[in-house]
Amino acid sequence: MVFNRSVLARAALGPAAGAVLMAFMASGAIPAYQMYSVALAAVYSIVVLSVGLLAGWSGIWSVGHPAFFAIGAYFAAYGSGHDWPLEAVVLAAVATGAVLGTFLGYAGARFSTLYIALLTLAFTMVSLELINRWSSVTGGDQGAPVLQLRSVLGLGTLAGGGTEPQYLAVGAAAVVLALAVPAAASGLRMRLVAAKSHPLAARTIGIAPEAQSALAFAASAACTSFAGVLLGLITGFVSPDPFSLGFGIALVAACVLGGVGTVLGAVAGGAYLTWNPSLSSAVGLPQPVVQGLVLISVLLFLPGGAVPFLARPARALLRRALPRREERRRAAALSLVGPAADLPGETPPPVRATAADSPALLRLEHLSVAYGGLKALEDASLSVRQGEILAVIGPNGAGKTTLLNVLSGLTGNGRVNGSADFAGRPLLRTRATARRRLGIGRTFQHAEVFSELTVAENVLCTRRRITAGHRASVARLLDAVGLADVADRRPAELPFGLQKRLDLARAMAEEPGLLVLDEPFGGLDAGERALLADHIRRLQARGTAVVVIDHVLDDLFSVAHRVLAFDFGRTIGEGTPDTVLENPEVRSSYLGTVGGKAELPERVGERSVIRLRGVGHTYGGVVALRDVDLDVREGVVLGVTGANGAGKSTLAGVLHGSLHPARGSRVTDMGGGGTARTSLAPEGRALFKTLSLRENLEVAAYAAGITGAPLRERLEETAEWLPPRLRDRMSTSAAALSGGEQQMLAIARALIVRPDVLIVDEPALGLAPALVDEVYDRLVRLAHDGLTVVLLEQLLSRAMSVCHEVVVLHEGVVAAQGRPGDPSFAVLAEAAYFSGDRETAATAP
Repeated sequence: MVFNRSVLARAALGPAAGAVLMAFMASGAIPAYQMYSVALAAVYSIVVLSVGLLAGWSGIWSVGHPAFFAIGAYFAAYGSGHDWPLEAVVLAAVATGAVLGTFLGYAGARFSTLYIALLTLAFTMVSLELINRWSSVTGGDQGAPVLQLRSVLGLGTLAGGGTEPQYLAVGAAAVVLALAVPAAASGLRMRLVAAKSHPLAARTIGIAPEAQSALAFAASAACTSFAGVLLGLITGFVSPDPFSLGFGIALVAACVLGGVGTVLGAVAGGAYLTWNPSLSSAVGLPQPVVQGLVLISVLLFLPGGAVPFLARPARALLRRALPRREERRRAAALSLVGPAADLPGETPPPVRATAADSPALLRLEHLSVAYGGLKALEDASLSVRQGEILAVIGPNGAGKTTLLNVLSGLTGNGRVNGSADFAGRPLLRTRATARRRLGIGRTFQHAEVFSELTVAENVLCTRRRITAGHRASVARLLDAVGLADVADRRPAELPFGLQKRLDLARAMAEEPGLLVLDEPFGGLDAGERALLADHIRRLQARGTAVVVIDHVLDDLFSVAHRVLAFDFGRTIGEGTPDTVLENPEVRSSYLGTVGGKAELPERVGERSVIRLRGVGHTYGGVVALRDVDLDVREGVVLGVTGANGAGKSTLAGVLHGSLHPARGSRVTDMGGGGTARTSLAPEGRALFKTLSLRENLEVAAYAAGITGAPLRERLEETAEWLPPRLRDRMSTSAAALSGGEQQMLAIARALIVRPDVLIVDEPALGLAPALVDEVYDRLVRLAHDGLTVVLLEQLLSRAMSVCHEVVVLHEGVVAAQGRPGDPSFAVLAEAAYFSGDRETAATAP
């Protein structure tokens, strides 16, 4: 736990409030008939706190806590009847609750929130049945008395139903609430929240979600069982009625009312549970009705809970009043470790060469990964020396991310064969959560940060136990990557570039020997990419080995010692950044090889049916398109090509009209004032796999308002476009089709609305060459019928072979545009594809 002046001051509020409350009780200021209600509210506060923190920190909503509450109460009854000391009763109840909670938490970690709730529901039902049937211990539905419990620690003898247990309940609640305050600032809470927010990313920093869920549930169940002992003492009698399923639902409502995961919210929830019967009597409505109305009102008007809503203005005032204090605190943290040595503004060191005879830090030999019948990696071998930067390139689907997942232990259900050693230790038999301790750090393509933690906490959670030295070290690290000023903010408040830096900082924490970077340059602007390249060079200068994949080849090659090329899961080439693209097989993996040029129809006209002007679009700070000007002319086959991440799919959505761009305009014109009808066959096909071919077509027709006789006519017309083997299987489910057949069905579904412009995104993705040819032959046939077609294609050569015009996108910018028949355009297009150099790749009219 964390103990500093601020935390200790807040933690002391609980015992102070408890002492004041007990003083009022002793003075008679609180009537005797109300003292029981105060004690009951204290007990309920413990239970609400345990349920709320479990939900807020671990994401587990439990309706099984009435059973743990009952366990504590019945231990009190049984112990009082067998002369057990108070401390033995508490230990037995807490231990039993912890063991059962560990089981439920570990078992439930594999399920979704709904199934965990059902699991805890079943646990409560079984427990209630056991209470009713085990009458020799519980008294069955008649209940059991709590006579008295003697303390061996000097607390005296507590008589069930007396005043002494009421003081004990208030004091115990004050202590439990006080302990929750430093726990909220501890590494335990950070790791629980990390496991809840992003289980996959949590594994890469050594956090096992199953273990965290089991730990959280054990602590919550133990706390609730302790509260059950207090309940038995203050009531003096235990029966099954207070532990019903209705009470479990009321607990959830109390958590939501007060504020899930907040300490003061637990106090508010406990008070609500205690005085809800009085409220129901006052308004003349049954308790379930009042509970339902209160819960609905809170969800509609105070979704974060009453306490966080009331505290928000105070927190804002405090933040404005204490900005200098936060600056002083951050400066003090940095001073503990001295001045930062690697500030972003410094001149970065060059990429230092590694010794050719130095031993390999990482070695993979004949590595294969298969998912069912799909081989994501096949016989891959590589080695990385200490301080070496290895770049891995290849088109989409080449197996690059699978390679990184093998290094991180995140292959899921994939079958992994071959051998892998890191620092002389076998890697494949090592759990994903243990690889961080071996010295392997990992970033993700989309900056998979923990959204519910602050920037500093995202890095601190890599530690099991957090000390002042760890906080100082993290402060220095954040300062080095330019995040010191936003250390106390949530990642959602930051632009994408800063989230990428945070992902890198988390991977750099604890100074790993090997850093695995998944597309670190993707989505960043030129300045951010240059800054990231500087950080990678600094890491390499310290001796860190780096394996990095990316599609932004210029920046990738600027930091790499060696480049390894993959395609279809196999290694196809290796070399230095200056020579690897000279390998014909590597170039063809990006650009493609096509035997002949399709016989395209002559162009129908020059009128633009779709015009884009100054179009730009971003996703949460990630720039997908920049100032795109594009004309789609009537009757042409327009190819849009570029590497993965160039912005093709975003452009497809804008052309289709289903995506409204953040900037710029889209105008359609079919002449005579009419607008062009567009239809999109998206990347990945997006078929309804459980529906038949006919039903997939009908769904698209219904969405366009086509029914009755026109629908039957469209179905016949569209079926004629399909190959005979599909026309004869219209009642077959889409899931039973091959990849190429599914692609043709996706195109047919787009055709059923009789579009003026058909947009097809990556029609060849994942298909065998023979099926690719068949799909493209049918698309060219549509062009012969007069349809305007836009093809978004990763392979430049294929686009050049089947299109009238080709546009090359590079990082969201139109880097080149021209006609394949122009002899000079191929060279310009290829240069634009790899580098996006708009001066070299001049636009060819």
